[in-house]
Amino acid sequence: MRTGILIVLAFVAAGIFIFSGLYPMGADSPHFRITTWALEILRERSIARASSGIQAPADLDSADRLLLGGADYNDMCAGCHLSPGVDSNDLSMGLYPVPPNLSNHAHAGLDSNEALARSFWIIKHGVKMSGMPAWGMGHDDERIWNMVAFLERLPDLSPVQYQILTARAPMQSEQTH
Repeated sequence: MRTGILIVLAFVAAGIFIFSGLYPMGADSPHFRITTWALEILRERSIARASSGIQAPADLDSADRLLLGGADYNDMCAGCHLSPGVDSNDLSMGLYPVPPNLSNHAHAGLDSNEALARSFWIIKHGVKMSGMPAWGMGHDDERIWNMVAFLERLPDLSPVQYQILTARAPMQSEQTH
């Protein structure tokens, strides 16, 4: 009986807190530490579970994938996730949580297929409440794998190499826009 009462009181207290409007929702105010911890654990475990059965294609290191993925990264991702030689921009500074700078981001602690599967899943499905869109809504799996292929090479690129690899040919631009 006491356990039931405590559970009801916990739900009432949570409801009062939620409807009070006291929680700071501005993107310029970080979450409470406990909230950040819980959201990060939830995000990481959810992505790991959802991406666990994904197998990367064998040809991810092909030049075609790199060039196609690079052009898409430049058009769709660099504004938030930056490019070699760029540490921040107006958009990336104003987002919360701050998106990772993928030009210097390595998949530490993950085996190769796990990292590839994770990148593919995130690009395809996005991440709720983070500003990361679900690109799979308008892009097929091949196009997403092209972006993953580029992401794997991105941390090793100089700013000049990045510019060369992300230039979109005029005909390619007409086909994708």
